[in-house]
Amino acid sequence: MSIGHTLLGLLESGPRHGYDLKRTFDEKFGQDRPLHYGQVYSTMSRLLRNGLVEVDGIESEGGPERKRYAITDAGITDVSRWLAQPEKPEPYLQSTLYTKVVLALLTDRSAADVLDTQRSEHLRMMRVLTDRKSRGDLADQLICDHALFHLEADLRWLELTAARLGRLAKVVAP
Repeated sequence: MSIGHTLLGLLESGPRHGYDLKRTFDEKFGQDRPLHYGQVYSTMSRLLRNGLVEVDGIESEGGPERKRYAITDAGITDVSRWLAQPEKPEPYLQSTLYTKVVLALLTDRSAADVLDTQRSEHLRMMRVLTDRKSRGDLADQLICDHALFHLEADLRWLELTAARLGRLAKVVAP
């Protein structure tokens, strides 16, 4: 995820302080990985330096100064360009799980046990996500669906690999 583009997009609704940006980001996108304040302010400094935001005002209200940021026309153009650009699909051609299966075969350990352990962990995570999805709002449901579909694909791979372990063993550890 592009933190900079996400913060720019949030600024399109109007100027905000870094604290407000962090809070809104965490509510909308960061439930599992909230932003650190330092990340917000370092990103805003970079966006300011690149002319994508400007300081709309500074308030002190008896405490430290708080800058209010506003998106510039260049920032709006940058967000539009980013939104129109498709994300590169991630094919996971070098997965840690595949590496573990092959290493288990190479070291005379049970690759079937590696797959079974991983299958159990995937199923556990699917139960957690399904529960979260049942209690969540539409945004949370969509996020959980995305993760669940990836886990389902992994489970299909685990089953296929388990069915081919004998053949794989002959190839990687003849």
